[in-house]
Amino acid sequence: MADPSFDVVSKVDRQEVDNALNQAGKELSTRFDFRGVNAKVAWAGEEAITIEAETEERALAAVEVFKEKLIKRGISLKAFEAGEPAVSGKIYKVNGKIIQGIASDKAKQIAKYIRDEGPKGVQAQIQGDQLRVSGKKKDHLQDVIALLKNKDFEIALQFTNYR
Repeated sequence: MADPSFDVVSKVDRQEVDNALNQAGKELSTRFDFRGVNAKVAWAGEEAITIEAETEERALAAVEVFKEKLIKRGISLKAFEAGEPAVSGKIYKVNGKIIQGIASDKAKQIAKYIRDEGPKGVQAQIQGDQLRVSGKKKDHLQDVIALLKNKDFEIALQFTNYR
């Protein structure tokens, strides 16, 4: 039988992001402080989100509303990256993106951390945009999960395929 293993991934449920986007859009259309500033939040591609308003302050406030909705939907703010407001004609635009997958440099950093700090006999292999962690004992794998949860790698991590 194969050694116990689990995958470390950084994935976001697109449907939950879509729900947060719709909720933020609904709040922007009904809130008193957003009346008359044409605040909008919408998809601008597969992983990109555009937030628009007529003033810089309202654009930044709309970003905060969207972040609140992401938190309520259980999505880590580490998975959302917002840029600075840029003026485009009369409208301020904030471009943001949803971060999916673990970049290779982050994956190497996590694998090295597991090697250095984790229990003996636990290996981490980089597989595309995720990490497969395997070891002889399930207890060691649980220790590695606890280690990774306590360290901040500046990306949202999830643990899947625990077997």
